[in-house]
Amino acid sequence: MKKPIAIDLFCGAGGMSEGMIQAGFHIIYSNDISKDAMKTYIHRHEQLGLYHKKNTYESCKDIRDLDAKEIFDSISKIEEYKGKKKIEIDAIFGGPPCQGFSRAGKRNAEDPRNKLFKEYIRIINDVRPKYVVMENVEGFLDTVFEGFIGLDGEQYKKDKAPAILEKEFKKIGYNTISPKLLNASDFGVPQNRKRMIFIAYLPVCAKPQFPTSNKSKKITLKEAIYDLLNPDKVSSFAKECKEGRTKTIDGKDVKYDKSIIFNNELSTHTKLIVERFSLYNEGETTFDLKKRIESSGIDLNGKEAIIQDLAKKYDMDEKTIIKMFKGKRLKEEDINNLLTKKGIRKRLKYSMPSPTMVTLPDDFIHPTENRTLTVREMARVQSFDDSFEFLGKRTTGGPRRKLEVPQYTQVGNAVPPLLAKAIAVEIIKALNKKNRHFN
Repeated sequence: MKKPIAIDLFCGAGGMSEGMIQAGFHIIYSNDISKDAMKTYIHRHEQLGLYHKKNTYESCKDIRDLDAKEIFDSISKIEEYKGKKKIEIDAIFGGPPCQGFSRAGKRNAEDPRNKLFKEYIRIINDVRPKYVVMENVEGFLDTVFEGFIGLDGEQYKKDKAPAILEKEFKKIGYNTISPKLLNASDFGVPQNRKRMIFIAYLPVCAKPQFPTSNKSKKITLKEAIYDLLNPDKVSSFAKECKEGRTKTIDGKDVKYDKSIIFNNELSTHTKLIVERFSLYNEGETTFDLKKRIESSGIDLNGKEAIIQDLAKKYDMDEKTIIKMFKGKRLKEEDINNLLTKKGIRKRLKYSMPSPTMVTLPDDFIHPTENRTLTVREMARVQSFDDSFEFLGKRTTGGPRRKLEVPQYTQVGNAVPPLLAKAIAVEIIKALNKKNRHFN
């Protein structure tokens, strides 16, 4: 039986594609603006036997410069599709950039990236796939746009993004299902990552369903990453350490050198940073730590780098610094001098799924080690298989953040493959229904 064909827009490093492929889709065309992410994407697809112009087409450009003609012209260059006049696309999946909607950072309804879902609708209107899936962050559900201009020129006053999305799809002839918030941890991902999923479909097609949780037991962070740190101490739950991530494609193991753990290099932290990390208890946020210090003080004995840093700031001797921070009358300024002003750091907890992974590695501290997570540990939390290798710089900073998409960002921005798979399976179920007279 021939596989259904799909397009992946805003594909990034390939989290959505990974799940789509595992569900049974053949990805015929994919596009992302980032050259860094596309290098990883292409490398992974070559691992899986997908080669540019042979059986897939991979594009790297701004979606605002992309149209249906170029997409179909590109597909016609693939060996299998040369000479074919009509190519029906079964589904388009995509996750327009979410930074403007995100609750993890500063929200801005006027962020130009917010309007990229309009470009997504434009492509849908011209390509006419049977099914459409759009993924975005939780904040999308309550973002209000003022003066948003639709495809036909209609100007919205102050409307919520989901209402605009539903109306715009209706105008181009698609039925829609009201957006639903799915938690990746309900689908085998060791992470509490809530994502808005929007589905549209042509009226002649079967109405798809949202996936329902098939996991009574959620995968914990320990089950996901413990064996990376302790390969000889996992016999008691060896099976669980293999859960929570994709492993096979079409029932076959991906061939790679299993003696190598890709992307597992440790970050090099200064002694001062290591000691600051050591102040956090497992599961504790910076807010929690500050409250603990306010109520009980903190013993800095043995924290040489911290003591020396504070001694310079206060121009005091080290014994006085230790005594001062053992007290309970510390001011906010004192605690900030100890911890820095960064307020969103957290030490992860082994016994629970991870919170939502972000693109900055220093937001989270390893549960038992005084360091940030490796790229591979983050990838495990996202449910990527160990055979999935991320390419490019490991991390970057400063002005380079606007220009580069390093490995940590590729992982943090990705759709968890197991969540994508659960959604894609439902689309395939709808595609396989024989009766095409649906409303």
